[in-house]
Amino acid sequence: MINILTIHWKSDQWIDIQLKYLNLYINEPSRVYAFLNFLPRDHSDKFFYASTEPITDHAEKLNLLADKVCSSPDSQNEDILIFLDGDAFPIQVLMPFVYEKLEHYPLIAVQRKENHGDIQPHPLFCATTIQFWRKIQGDWHKGYEWINNKGDSITDVGGNLLKILLDNQVDWYPLLRSNLKNYHPIFFGIYDKIIYHHGGGFRRKWTRMDGPNAYSRFNRIFTRIGTLIPKNRLTAPLIAQMDFLNRAKKKIVRANNAQSQEIYEKILVDPNFFREFLEN
Repeated sequence: MINILTIHWKSDQWIDIQLKYLNLYINEPSRVYAFLNFLPRDHSDKFFYASTEPITDHAEKLNLLADKVCSSPDSQNEDILIFLDGDAFPIQVLMPFVYEKLEHYPLIAVQRKENHGDIQPHPLFCATTIQFWRKIQGDWHKGYEWINNKGDSITDVGGNLLKILLDNQVDWYPLLRSNLKNYHPIFFGIYDKIIYHHGGGFRRKWTRMDGPNAYSRFNRIFTRIGTLIPKNRLTAPLIAQMDFLNRAKKKIVRANNAQSQEIYEKILVDPNFFREFLEN
């Protein structure tokens, strides 16, 4: 059995798209388990299992879904777990690829090196067996830190899973970004030519890669200042600089939103929308 674990948060615009592509490219018995939080309509009947428990932590929800599958009395060790972001889905027949990789690696997952060199397995797509997930007591929480290619100490979802894999000297297979055309360095990504991830489907469309490095650095500094110093004690030049950076950020977010909507509309009508990302 193939068990797909996904999360949809505050928006239902990706549910039918994701299920359509799963049905199209997984031609074997499968079940979709989902967390569906704060959606405009009830979609529970579209899933094998759905929870609306108001949990906000993304990693916690993934862990709970995995526990639900692994504790099921009809689950078998060789059954497959696939963790999948709500705005991600396969764009080619998936299972021969997964089976072939799992013959040589106990776990395969997206690795977003394009995000300043992130090295952790990312839950936008990850596949393993129930047996292996139970064995390592898999955990998607952030916590374990690494140094990225900007010299920053980083943790993110998948950090603790990375630590588990390192501690157990597990050789896992990373799916890397295969775009030849990039409208954005993080969003609208294709991985190993088999998984599409829209990105920003459930949150503000802003990433660590947005804006010049100077903007990102000053944005962190001014955000910290804003938490430490009351506004009525900030100097006029500092306030002006913070306002300028906030306007710059909003401009970038608006551009990302517009690009996202344009690609989303293509996805709705063109099943081959992804081919342009694989062409120069």
